[in-house]
Amino acid sequence: MGVKIALAVEDDEIRSCYPVMAELRPHVAAEEFLQRVRRQMETAGYGLAYVSGGEVKAVAGFRISECLAWGRFMYVDDLVSKEGERSKGYGGQLFDWLVAHARGEGCEQFHLDSGVQRFAAHRFYLAKRMAIEAHHFGLKLKS
Repeated sequence: MGVKIALAVEDDEIRSCYPVMAELRPHVAAEEFLQRVRRQMETAGYGLAYVSGGEVKAVAGFRISECLAWGRFMYVDDLVSKEGERSKGYGGQLFDWLVAHARGEGCEQFHLDSGVQRFAAHRFYLAKRMAIEAHHFGLKLKS
């Protein structure tokens, strides 16, 4: 079976992305995933793209927005390849698809944040010619 990259639109497609997404977002319970993704799709224009080759190999959640700092941009909330499928090119194919999709949507910039402990991801992003442009600060409002 060939590899395809698609947007998860149907409930079954969204659910099929959960096992891979849970590797990056383990705090999101399986029974909440569909509802949370649907809510983000409706309120924030969230898109969920995935690489499939018989099973889901990599997943990316993203938004297209606009702000004064960046103009029209794509922000990638989530990008993860399945454990055991990393370094096989799936993440790179999905990253390239996201960049092409952002260009197709008229985006001027492409952004994402990556946890400071994710050294392999940082090497991947630097190899994809991304630049480290800022420090991201956060404040938890709920414990």
